[in-house]
Amino acid sequence: MIPLLQMQNIRKQYPGVLALSDVSFDLRGGEVHCLVGENGAGKSTLMKVLSGAIKKDGGSILIDRKEVDFHSPADSQRVGIGMIYQEFKLVPELTVAENILLGNEPTKGKSPFVDYPKMHEISRNALAQLGEEIPTTAVVSSLSVAQRQIVEIAKAISKKVRILAMDEPSAALTENELKNLFTVIRRLKAEDVGIIYISHRLEEIFEIGDRLTVLRDGKFIHSCNVAESDRRSLVRWMVGRELEQEYPKVELQRGDEILRVESINSKLLDNINLTVHRGEIVGLAGLVGAGRSELARIIFSADPKEGGSIYLNRKEIHPHSPREAIDLGIGLLTEDRNKYGLIMQMNVRENISLSNLRDVVKGLFINRTKENSVADKFTNELRIKTPSIDQEVENLSGGNRQKVVLARWLFTKSKLLIFDEPTVGIDVGVKYEIYNLINQLAKDGIGVIVISSDLPELLGISDRIAVMWEGKLTGILSRAEATQEKVMTLATGGTVEVSNV
Repeated sequence: MIPLLQMQNIRKQYPGVLALSDVSFDLRGGEVHCLVGENGAGKSTLMKVLSGAIKKDGGSILIDRKEVDFHSPADSQRVGIGMIYQEFKLVPELTVAENILLGNEPTKGKSPFVDYPKMHEISRNALAQLGEEIPTTAVVSSLSVAQRQIVEIAKAISKKVRILAMDEPSAALTENELKNLFTVIRRLKAEDVGIIYISHRLEEIFEIGDRLTVLRDGKFIHSCNVAESDRRSLVRWMVGRELEQEYPKVELQRGDEILRVESINSKLLDNINLTVHRGEIVGLAGLVGAGRSELARIIFSADPKEGGSIYLNRKEIHPHSPREAIDLGIGLLTEDRNKYGLIMQMNVRENISLSNLRDVVKGLFINRTKENSVADKFTNELRIKTPSIDQEVENLSGGNRQKVVLARWLFTKSKLLIFDEPTVGIDVGVKYEIYNLINQLAKDGIGVIVISSDLPELLGISDRIAVMWEGKLTGILSRAEATQEKVMTLATGGTVEVSNV
């Protein structure tokens, strides 16, 4: 079969980093070709080259065996290439319809005026293909993370594309939304569209993929039919070694109580009671909208509570802002680390010191020597892959950005750390590192809460799992009791027999 797309010996150099080293990749019409690798392997860079977002330094791109050269995203779009990036490319102040058809607005006949009814009709049809009914008049800034991802996908499929590249399209989707996405992908396949699919969720690759190509450190490693591979081989190709276990767990003796919330109420939450002790990791499970992130934000004082009490080290606390919560020793690693966890235009050094500037200030000025020392310490300890501590974090991979966020909270000497979806968009190798870091935090006596929609992850790393449903805590399961079936029963409002944990 003649390839629809051929990328031959693609090379891309950044200052101090060879992002792509003679990488070759091809795509056939009507197939899903999964591009796999750790954070920093070069997957997103290769797709940015394909989209015309960045200029390659070497190699060639062929469409239908004819060489093309892209100088801008508009060039790639003209030949039928659509791109869904890991980071949203939406304009928050515009409506859903305006975002979906941005740059491709329908006009009234030959006039220059936008045909808004037609715009909303096209947008509704694109969303309907995804099984969604998001109001096309809604402003994007009012949407949830999952809804914004849906708008990104609708934006891509609203155009007539021959090649569609999806970079982590499922990161913020629920199980039903993911099923709808796969339905759309299969429909596009039937229309002979070639699809490049990037995901760190390996189970998705085996469900939707036809072929796979593995990159590591900017180099081509392996390519084969998905049916010819298995999870263990795929992980080995990605990380270059065998992982003894996907979810490393250190068994520790549960110590003194660090956190206790009693009868917490808010507009969404109803009488929540929960404790966290030294030496344990408490998982927080539930479906989207169950109230997990809302509880975290109340503990962190980002949102107000309407009733109840919060105790830290058995003393009631009354923080009125995140700044006061940080001063008391509470840290929150948010789900959207790019928007709320980091300042993307600042460098690694500045982001690490940002939440604890008082420790690097001398008089009226920042002590650069001390700030550099702090940044070097955490960069080495957390193995943050960066050319230097002066690298802007927007140029780092997702996994390394997450490590920078963690470094910031470790520098504040937090007593309690709450991780909200800590491994979304992170590859299996860095996930393993994050799990080990979480284990080490518990070992060091820091209280740890992990919010995750990845059930195997929660089951693998948690000592106890608290399950929420519609703002209520429906049960707390010990590690020995917890199963996927029990967690899902509690997460959908059912009941199971649990011990007093």
